[in-house]
Amino acid sequence: MGKMPLSRADLIALYDRVVGNIDAEASDGNERAYGGVVRAGKGKLVETMAEHIVMLAWHDVGGLAQRLSFHDVKKYQIHVSDDYVETLSPEIARHIGISKNQHSYWAHVDKHVFIDGRIVLGVECKAYTENAMLKRILVDFRLLKTLHPRLHCCLLQLESSLGGDYAYPLASSRFGSPSSHVLMSFFPEVKLNIVTLLEGERHGNRPIHDNRFFKPLKPASLDRAIEHFGTLLEPWV
Repeated sequence: MGKMPLSRADLIALYDRVVGNIDAEASDGNERAYGGVVRAGKGKLVETMAEHIVMLAWHDVGGLAQRLSFHDVKKYQIHVSDDYVETLSPEIARHIGISKNQHSYWAHVDKHVFIDGRIVLGVECKAYTENAMLKRILVDFRLLKTLHPRLHCCLLQLESSLGGDYAYPLASSRFGSPSSHVLMSFFPEVKLNIVTLLEGERHGNRPIHDNRFFKPLKPASLDRAIEHFGTLLEPWV
């Protein structure tokens, strides 16, 4: 049996409880730096929310819970590209050819979503994303797509620092931002889906864990995120 997802109301309550208490908990901690506590709290929150959003989306499109599973620690071994080896000098190419299994990189994202034991969706989870971070996300997904060409790729973020209109989850149309489009244009096979939960561009001097700058998670924004994931998962129902 698949586990039951939190309800939409419970997800909003979880967000309120975690983000609302991070500042106090971080200030009281003696063993870890304040910033580390905040980053860990928000990061873990988004990963937890991603799982439940996917479960709600799968349920909404008629998927059976027991067919859905997650692997958030699984890594995939990527070997050196043959096309790259062909560009090298004969000596280096022979060296790599002899020890090719040692020339590998282990790729993964925060959440790997499986239907019937087959990976169908990868989700990178961020408290916020800026374009320097987007570059790494695109590379990670590009590597995974070499093994799983049909993989859907998604970035789930609380806030956006990408520019453009990514910071407006309820916008009727999504135009993105010029700089993000430039980066994504060099990774066309990734087709990254960017889902934002909170409204308004992130400002480093206005952290949402500070009660003065707290942003509510609106039910309509959460519904839009669930709907987006449902669209990605529906072909596997």
